[in-house]
Amino acid sequence: MLRRTIASLKSSISLHITEEASIHNAYHCRTFTTQSPLHLREKDRICPKHIDSVITFVLGGPGSGKGTQCAKIVETFGFKHLSAGDLLRKEIVSDSEYGSMILDTIREGKIVPSEVTVKLILRELESGDNHKFLIDGFPRSEENRIAFEHITGSEPNFVLFFDCPEEEMVKRVLSRNQGRIDDNIDTIKKRLKVFESLNLPVIDYYAKKGKLHRINAVGTEDEIFEQVRPVFAACEKKATIT
Repeated sequence: MLRRTIASLKSSISLHITEEASIHNAYHCRTFTTQSPLHLREKDRICPKHIDSVITFVLGGPGSGKGTQCAKIVETFGFKHLSAGDLLRKEIVSDSEYGSMILDTIREGKIVPSEVTVKLILRELESGDNHKFLIDGFPRSEENRIAFEHITGSEPNFVLFFDCPEEEMVKRVLSRNQGRIDDNIDTIKKRLKVFESLNLPVIDYYAKKGKLHRINAVGTEDEIFEQVRPVFAACEKKATIT
């Protein structure tokens, strides 16, 4: 039954797990203590295994080039790339207990609690031997950010923000032809409004903490990466010294 349900919703899942969904999350899910099968006990909140990891949040609107630049960072500096949306979709198709809960939540028109998304991210942080992570498209809101810090007991080492004009992002999304049902002008405009209202406060927060690296996301892929490279080169140098 679950497989049939997944098949029928496959074309719509990516639309729900986007910036548009986050606006409801911010206004209707004020806390991250929602009970779920992934609920963490207080004693589990500090996770020693990832305490020395390098964690980078990668932020930017739809079409800002985050995915392309993450691929270059992975290839050049050996980071592991994590996408919150991809983790949710992967959990759904896995037919796991958690996947059923996530799918049921989406089917009911509700938003997957931040606690659930963070737990999936945390599972990836705790698995394998890689200690360098790019977390792409997360946190989408202040509520997401607070949940991450509370559950993991940590903050990102630094944050990349791909700053791209709205008209350029719209042009890129409409031309990328990835078959996503949310790649249309009306949905893109909504997603950009959600990004501005929810994500920019997160960006401002990290800017005030001195952790934000603002990247001019206009230009060729290589030109943009030449702005990104020094950020990670400095991180590698610091790790070598310490």
